[in-house]
Amino acid sequence: MWLKLCFLLLYFLLLFVLARVFEAVVWYETGFFATQLVDPVALSFRKLRTILECRGLGHSGLPEKKDVRELVEKSGDLMEGELYSALKEEEASESVSSTNFSGEMHFYELVEDTKDGIWLVQVIANDRSPLVGKVHWEKMVKKVSRFGIRTGTFNCSSDPRYCRRRGWLKSTLIMSVPQTSTSKGKVMLKEYSGRKIEVEHIFKWITAHAASRIKTIYNSEHLREEWNKSDQYRVKIYLFANLDQPPAFFSALSVKFTGRVEFIFVNVENWDNKSYMAEIGVYKTPSYILRTPEGIYRYGNNTGEFISLRAMDSFLRSLQPEVNDLFVLSLVLVNLMAWMDLFITQGATIKRFVVLISTLGTYNSLLIISWLPVLGFLQLPYLDSFYEYSLKLFRYSNTTTLASWVRADWMFYSSHPALFLSTYLGHGLLIDYFEKKRRRHNNADEVNANNLEWLSSLWDWYTSYLFHPIASFQHFPFDSDWDEDPDLFLERLAFPDLWLHPLIPTDYIKNLPIWRFKCLGGHPDEELLEASQDSESDSESETREVSSSEREGSEDDEPNTFHGPSAGERRCRAQPCSCASQYCPSEPYEGKAARSYGSYSTTGDAEPDWAAWPPEMLHCTECVVCLENFQHGCLLMGLPCGHVFHQNCIVMWLAGGRHCCPVCRWASYKKKQPYTPPQPLAHDSPS
Repeated sequence: MWLKLCFLLLYFLLLFVLARVFEAVVWYETGFFATQLVDPVALSFRKLRTILECRGLGHSGLPEKKDVRELVEKSGDLMEGELYSALKEEEASESVSSTNFSGEMHFYELVEDTKDGIWLVQVIANDRSPLVGKVHWEKMVKKVSRFGIRTGTFNCSSDPRYCRRRGWLKSTLIMSVPQTSTSKGKVMLKEYSGRKIEVEHIFKWITAHAASRIKTIYNSEHLREEWNKSDQYRVKIYLFANLDQPPAFFSALSVKFTGRVEFIFVNVENWDNKSYMAEIGVYKTPSYILRTPEGIYRYGNNTGEFISLRAMDSFLRSLQPEVNDLFVLSLVLVNLMAWMDLFITQGATIKRFVVLISTLGTYNSLLIISWLPVLGFLQLPYLDSFYEYSLKLFRYSNTTTLASWVRADWMFYSSHPALFLSTYLGHGLLIDYFEKKRRRHNNADEVNANNLEWLSSLWDWYTSYLFHPIASFQHFPFDSDWDEDPDLFLERLAFPDLWLHPLIPTDYIKNLPIWRFKCLGGHPDEELLEASQDSESDSESETREVSSSEREGSEDDEPNTFHGPSAGERRCRAQPCSCASQYCPSEPYEGKAARSYGSYSTTGDAEPDWAAWPPEMLHCTECVVCLENFQHGCLLMGLPCGHVFHQNCIVMWLAGGRHCCPVCRWASYKKKQPYTPPQPLAHDSPS
């Protein structure tokens, strides 16, 4: 998980650097930055009209270019980035969907129960034609959708009783706007009563009703009183402008941020004395001033702070986020991190997608489960101060220059989804390349496996646990049901099958200790061979004395067709040493505080070099799998229980599905605490 998080942070850093590269390229080709101001005099009439439409200002009665230019200047400074976005939005002729209501309940759920949005609904009476024609309605839908206003059509033929109760006996237009300035307040429905059925007139009617919700100030005394007043709103945004009414995007945002941010329009058209404006730090109009408990912030001075709905919406969301905003952000980040598994996982394509689906399900489930206590925690009445300090931290961090760059990059990449997806894919392919190069030296079979091989191994894995004894039913000590590896526990939780499948991966075999068997001193070859033969005969005679119960338990776990390793695999290339062994399986690991489960004789024989053995391993000189003595230079492998075997012998034993020690039956994938002899009591006298 931490590796995926690091890769995701690296990807965000690459996006940030790539955005700066794009800015440098644009500056090199055109000679301006996105934050550079544009002189409206140099723009054509079509571009000026496009800017006014994006800001939500009517221009139907302004035939002259001079009047249109003055209206643009009165609404706010124009930047190159805003001009580029407005022209691109006009060229992209995307069809905007409109809702068709099926009845009263559908209308109530979407329109009357929506407290933070504006709806424009065309009601078509029974056996009547619509008030607005199809062509003009499509233009209307496209125009108002820029400001987050949703549209729909209610045909009274689907629910005539509801239309009669509402009084909709003729075709009309209905607009729903929140009635109060509190969050989740009542919604009022207004009916269009104008005579002119044109797009511009209907749009003026919509903007006038939306602007009526904004508090308007017409003189300096009222401004002084409002500026010094302390009320429930911690964040206020003021628009100082010489306009009849605020732009449509400003009014739409006041509805969207109801209960979080207060929008105030200061009309300075007929002001003679503007001294108080200078006292509070407003020296020019138009100005967008954000007032918070921490101070005053002038919107429009940093990167990406355009006079548009989308730019100001992202700015205010970063200052006053809702819980839903944070949840959506965490959901996007978690899924981006989970998709990294598609490139980190090596091997067959089917394996990658299986791991990806498993990761997506696990991460999203954990995210939802994690958010449930957070939501309950935020409902506690004693956390108001914690909530205020959190919002204060958001306001401090998101009014910095770095935060403005991040918001500008977010708007850029969200408006170019193909670029975002292509960079994510390229980043993932780079991760896949380096992961494949890193793992090729460790496990080449896993990297080069195809789909058929992986499916075959998956089937073998599944069938091996169907027909082999279940590992959970082995007679293990009760106090060690789970080892310290959390991945095994999480994999258990992924299968709702009453935990009947033993999910025991074989990766732990690589972590078992391996070393070479060495003897101290040296002997002539003849003595070594003779001692080796004597030790083999002694071991054969000793193994006949093993109790029948343990022999039967060992044979039950082995298939009848298992013959053990070949002679070439059992023998070592080095010269043998006569380290005779005496296998004693009846001596338990915990008994008698002994560190060996076999005896050896040093009379005339070379003693094994026990210093080369890991300290937790038991001392022995014989492998109980192949019943051969350890020879000088042989590779040995130890299990967590402390018993030692030939490496080839124990690997074949474990790979065959027998994940336990051949001697004591302790699980080979579980750690075991070393034995500590009991301490004698103080009153006990030594015997």
